[in-house]
Amino acid sequence: MTSEHYGEPLIEQRAFARAEAVVDVSDHEIVRVSGPDRLVWLNSLITQMVLELGPGITTESLILDPKGHVEHAFFAGDDAEATWLLCGPGRGEALTRWLMSMVFRMQVTVSHEVGQWQILASREPLVVRDLEPAMVFRDPWPHVGEGSVGYAPEPHPGSDWSLYYSVFPSGQTVATGLRAAGTLALKGLAIAAGRPSMDDVDAKSLPHELDWLRSAVHLNKGCYRGQETVAKVHNLGHPPRRLTLLHLDGSESVLPIAGDAVMDGETQVGLITRAAWHYELGPIALALVKRSFSVDVEVSVPTGNSVIPAAQETLVPPDAGATRALPRLPRLGARS
Repeated sequence: MTSEHYGEPLIEQRAFARAEAVVDVSDHEIVRVSGPDRLVWLNSLITQMVLELGPGITTESLILDPKGHVEHAFFAGDDAEATWLLCGPGRGEALTRWLMSMVFRMQVTVSHEVGQWQILASREPLVVRDLEPAMVFRDPWPHVGEGSVGYAPEPHPGSDWSLYYSVFPSGQTVATGLRAAGTLALKGLAIAAGRPSMDDVDAKSLPHELDWLRSAVHLNKGCYRGQETVAKVHNLGHPPRRLTLLHLDGSESVLPIAGDAVMDGETQVGLITRAAWHYELGPIALALVKRSFSVDVEVSVPTGNSVIPAAQETLVPPDAGATRALPRLPRLGARS
């Protein structure tokens, strides 16, 4: 059963980071796509190349709206009979509904498998005696996939990130031999790794703002909804906002909440998307701030009755995008 913690969240987090604990994330949801046309059909809809997705391979993908804003995010794996999509809590129904609306004449079947699976997150592949998982997803973050590009400075803050999701039938006892850790353990580690999720997304979010091109977008594949915006921002422009990691002052032992303002003096420059405690870094948060805002400026986060000072660590630099500078052409008819 999914739980935020089991009484010792930071100790649980440290154990998970050492591959000595497992987190039950069965609140995540599975959508399965079956039928002979499934990979060709999915490939035409999503941001990732999946034509050759085979057993043992995990990829990450997004579904965008026509203007390139993020609507859905998920991992994808295939077992030679069906393609499994793993999405976050409460996301499966909307993803299923949208996919079913796009079936038309293709030979595919989409099913939202509610309550059928127990999903366990671990740092290393789980070994369970006499029980094989039905599917294993390996998080590709922060590896830059084929046809993709990363914006974050190197070495990446999440260079030691490693995460596996093992899917077992519900109702079976899965004896891992590892300590149980709560979801807060995973949340703090994910924030420290700059790992984006739908919790960081609002109605205006572009994948570039979250450095999501690195793991979830193939820049050289065929058409999909929102592709024009993805290419234009990457090649010719800059995203209007950038994700930053905030190292918060922990003297008051207070965490901000999603939606709290990020301030430069009296001027709001962004919003908190997620915050958590990290067993080594202390209180940390992810925030979306204006692209033009300097990476070197310390900020503050008013929350409740407190104002928390914070320092930035760059995840997406202000010059993200615009992979080449185009020369300005003279105006037609202009005198030389």
